Amino acid sequence: MGGWSVFVSCCVWAILLLALFGDSLASAPEFDPYNVLGVTRHASQAEIKKVYKSLAREWHPDKNKSPGAEDMFIKITKSYEILSNEERRANYDQFGQMDENQNFAQAQQGFRHYHDSFYFDESFFHFPRTSRDFTDSKHLFHYSQYISEVLPDSFKRPYLIKITSEWCFTCIHIEPVWKDTVQELEPLGVGIGVVDIGYERQLANHLGAHRTPSILGLINGKVTFFHYAVVREHLRQFVESLLPQKLVEKVTDNSYLEFLNSWHEENKPRVLMFDVASNIPLLYKLTAFAYKDYVRFGYVDMGLTETSKVVQRFNINTYAPTMLLFKENTDKPADVIQARGMKKQIIDEFVSNNRFLLVPRLVNQKLFDELCPVKQIHRRRKFCVLLVTGEGEQFVSVNEAFFDFASSNTKEVLRFAYVYQRQQQPLCDTLLKKEDTTPPQVILLERRNATGRVFYRTVTGGWNGSDDDKHRLLEQLELLQRDSSYLTHDAMLPELNNEFASMFLIQWINTAYDYLAQFYFDLLYSNWREMMPVLSLIFSALFILFGTVIIQAFSRPPKKSFVEVTELTDITYMSNLVRLKPGHINVVLILTDASKQVLLRKFAKEVFSFSGSQTLHYSFLNVDKHSQWMDSLMESAPDARPSDCLDKEEEEEDSTSNKSDYTGHVLALNGHKKYFCLFRPVFTGEEAECSRWSDEDASKASRSRSSSRQKATTLEIHHKLDRLGLWMERLMEGTLPRHYVPAWPGLDTITPQK
Repeated sequence: MGGWSVFVSCCVWAILLLALFGDSLASAPEFDPYNVLGVTRHASQAEIKKVYKSLAREWHPDKNKSPGAEDMFIKITKSYEILSNEERRANYDQFGQMDENQNFAQAQQGFRHYHDSFYFDESFFHFPRTSRDFTDSKHLFHYSQYISEVLPDSFKRPYLIKITSEWCFTCIHIEPVWKDTVQELEPLGVGIGVVDIGYERQLANHLGAHRTPSILGLINGKVTFFHYAVVREHLRQFVESLLPQKLVEKVTDNSYLEFLNSWHEENKPRVLMFDVASNIPLLYKLTAFAYKDYVRFGYVDMGLTETSKVVQRFNINTYAPTMLLFKENTDKPADVIQARGMKKQIIDEFVSNNRFLLVPRLVNQKLFDELCPVKQIHRRRKFCVLLVTGEGEQFVSVNEAFFDFASSNTKEVLRFAYVYQRQQQPLCDTLLKKEDTTPPQVILLERRNATGRVFYRTVTGGWNGSDDDKHRLLEQLELLQRDSSYLTHDAMLPELNNEFASMFLIQWINTAYDYLAQFYFDLLYSNWREMMPVLSLIFSALFILFGTVIIQAFSRPPKKSFVEVTELTDITYMSNLVRLKPGHINVVLILTDASKQVLLRKFAKEVFSFSGSQTLHYSFLNVDKHSQWMDSLMESAPDARPSDCLDKEEEEEDSTSNKSDYTGHVLALNGHKKYFCLFRPVFTGEEAECSRWSDEDASKASRSRSSSRQKATTLEIHHKLDRLGLWMERLMEGTLPRHYVPAWPGLDTITPQK
């Protein structure tokens, strides 16, 4: 009986187990990424990517509030990770759903069959969940994303990166701490990243991470490993330790005036942050790091007796954190924000909108590029009002008058700045050489391209800071805003000197100290494989210092300062025009023996900024040698002839002479498509009313002839190409009228016999 009872008990337990797991075994579907994304097994990568983006937008937990949205989003992300990689996709197609780190051999395939035959419900046995949660999924890094986005962004904010893998059971123990840390630090501005070492082995090797779990920090392109117990407070302190020292200066009653008045030396606005905390809040430090190139930050602890005067001086409410931003006027803040709960978005907007002084000094090229951006079609144009001045006492009143004028004319279209002639001598020489003037002078300019081309005009009468000077400057600014052609001169500006370049050696020494300190730290806590990135950075810094800075100081290659212009002759005519490659254009200057030297010099200057284009070629045609070529070309394109604006006597004279003067004309010839664009010369005298710089408006365009054409002075010939630069811009934009010809006139058949 005893044996029979044991047998019955075993049968009962077997029936119960089958009842418990039978339904699970039958109903538990195998994970199929193709079904999750709803694509076929023959779907292309483009189709998979398109479907993934659509589903990710639909099931993102921030937008979809249904209970299963987060799980569905994780499945979609997991499916895309498998199918977007050709190797993982091939492994899945061959072996099915398996661990990424397993070797796909027959032994594992047999194990998978055994595993699939006995499906266990994890919730019943309380097994830990190893699939990636939503927090990790949205912070996953890929190698290309890290190189193109994260690495450059690390110069504006620090990153906290976790190295994990799909089946890292040890990683589960740090997940609660990691989630809490992410929820705390991410809203403050810390970048968060997760690298799956199974999927992103290349990125893990690049970071020097070879085991899971690992946590590392990234700032200014430098990687630092976290070596302490994974506790929320330790991780916060680790991020704070990544930031540079003395990023925020502690300010008291004795030092606040010195802090505010030092804006002139650093050429930066000042921000005073008031709060009741002995330690500077991490949010303030992160903000100071993000805007370290623009603004200087100070912190006032309102809980100290040593700060009571400065708190009273600016009437600060001690019950709420406050931020004051000062520019040139240190007696009154330019902007203020106050809130009990300071948010990163509010602070970023506050600092970003005030990151420049009202009238900053141009101390380097980067500041010039941001203050006076290059003209772009989709943006509103910006005009730069630049004061060229000096540093001596005789310039103090002049500079203050310019600041007063800028304070009362704060328009978005105008940007005010100044330069010291002694500090930026090449720039000032370029802008003042045409007028042959000396500082102080006010110059109105607009940047046309990133290579340094600008259109500018010196304000007449100079600048002494008088009321008449202010009134005259205001009138000329109004004219400029109505008509940008008011800027009559153009130039190629040299790159600005970096006035803070003398600080480079100090900065490099500080950086080298940080690297050596990190090297010593890794020597104590890390293996040699993790130390390799630090060693690489140290040797890279040494190479940059000795291989770039020192060598370039002694060997500066000469810049190409000329434009190659060839003559159209019987020999070069076919290759430079008739057989020109498709898409290539030959820009031809028409000249005579008498005007050759003057026009070629002016022509080379006007087209210099466009000489980098591989599709433009430059030539000249001497009408003294080929007098009938232009007449033949104009006869074949009647729409290129403008209407005359000559008086009756000039018309009679022209009809008797029956000879047109094409000196100073410029043609853009497309030999393949058989069309040309025409530039007509501009005169600066009284006849300018009857002349046009191009044939863009054929109904209004007309030829401008001097009554003393045969006695034209060098000055008149020189000014014939004044507007050629603008015409070249229209040519590059493709907005000039095109005049088509049935065939190009032959140069050899119309050359006069000598």
